[in-house]
Amino acid sequence: MKSWPYPRVCAHRGGGTLAPENTLAGLRTGARFGHTLVEFDAKLSADDVVFLLHDDTVARTSNGQGAAAQLRYDEIAALDAGSWRDARFAGEIMPTLAQVAACCREEGLAANVEIKPCPGRERETGRLVALEAARLWSGVTPPPLLSSFSFDALAAASEAAPDLPRGLLFEHVPADWREQTADLACVSLHASHRYLDEALVDRIKAAGLHMLVYTVNDLERARLLVSWGVDTICTDRIDLIGPHALDD
Repeated sequence: MKSWPYPRVCAHRGGGTLAPENTLAGLRTGARFGHTLVEFDAKLSADDVVFLLHDDTVARTSNGQGAAAQLRYDEIAALDAGSWRDARFAGEIMPTLAQVAACCREEGLAANVEIKPCPGRERETGRLVALEAARLWSGVTPPPLLSSFSFDALAAASEAAPDLPRGLLFEHVPADWREQTADLACVSLHASHRYLDEALVDRIKAAGLHMLVYTVNDLERARLLVSWGVDTICTDRIDLIGPHALDD
């Protein structure tokens, strides 16, 4: 098994619950708490710009409406993606992956880029996110870790940027996890902590895969998961689970 170059703690969507998700303010909030690994969601606008958003629509995390896949990026960039969290974040935008890469460089952040395709755009999104990530993080160590719940998106990412590491995401780990991760030449398996037990973690690790688990907001639960062999914990409570809280 190759060594795992990523920290033990990952800041979920940048700043967890302390800042608007998938924004530059979120990334900087994670960095301000000392975190050196951030997770965020990347998808495509109607005009194929890679930008950050979790949902298929912009309604929950901005003052706009509509499906992301039907909005041009200039329309998306005009929206306020910060005020829903707190007035002090008014004017935050849904940034492009290019803006995010620059922020990561400035703040010294490693990246877990979750490919989050809109329905029907799985392969296209996987390909374009991977190409952009390979270009924007060229020569960076550690490289961005690509992940997705979409097998098809991650397969397209593998074809487009085979040298970038990949992790397949699951809520419940399925019976055929070995076959799926092998087909994609994954370095890691990412899963919800809620449905894991020590025996399953043992099997996954014995297969040569690293593990990232989400979204763990209790320090004692995080410590237990690490004791089972989990490599990285993704958390919303970046204040309660600090960057060194799980160090040996």
